[in-house]
Amino acid sequence: MIDVVLPCLNEAKALPWVLTRMPEGFRPLVVDNASTDGSARVAADHGARVVPASVRGFGAACHEGLLAAATEVVCVMDADASLDPAELPRIVAALHELEEAGRPGLVLGRRRPSGRGAWPPHARLGNAVLARSLNRRAGTRLHDLGPMRAARRGSLLGLGLADRRFGYPLEMVLRASRAGWRIGEVDVAYLPRTGESKVTGTLGGTVRAVRDMRRVLAEVAP
Repeated sequence: MIDVVLPCLNEAKALPWVLTRMPEGFRPLVVDNASTDGSARVAADHGARVVPASVRGFGAACHEGLLAAATEVVCVMDADASLDPAELPRIVAALHELEEAGRPGLVLGRRRPSGRGAWPPHARLGNAVLARSLNRRAGTRLHDLGPMRAARRGSLLGLGLADRRFGYPLEMVLRASRAGWRIGEVDVAYLPRTGESKVTGTLGGTVRAVRDMRRVLAEVAP
């Protein structure tokens, strides 16, 4: 069994599709980040374990999910139906391949837009700029800071991630690189999300995410 952490803020419309697509052997943990649209009830009705995270923030929700997870390997992915849970077994298989060298691994899903409006130009540009900055800083060769990921729970907690906002995904890669982890990518389809986007669907959301990530780049030493 593998726990899947799903940070969730007002995703009641998307959750039914996401949860019914969860592969066998993968257990959803919906981390409800103070939703006001009944997301927690929808998640519970579809068989997911609901983990409350009262402090708002993407990183805060991810951290609460990691603390609540109980499996050795964990996955993290968005709950907005922009990513298909059916891709998760490929992400985990790639993680096991990376770990054959005896070092911890982290696998990210490299998003490939599928469908009109899946990845607005301003969001794609911001992601590309951050990926280049990350590669220069950490010596990685990533194309995307994708939100679908797999790693060992204990190893992730051991990184001591401190950001509780949008900088959390970037800090994870930076600290994993510093710790000598092997980091890889697997192509995954990126679909038009269901409902209102908090980040990539709006210019303001993208600016806030980029600002948080630039702060993390400045704070986390190479």
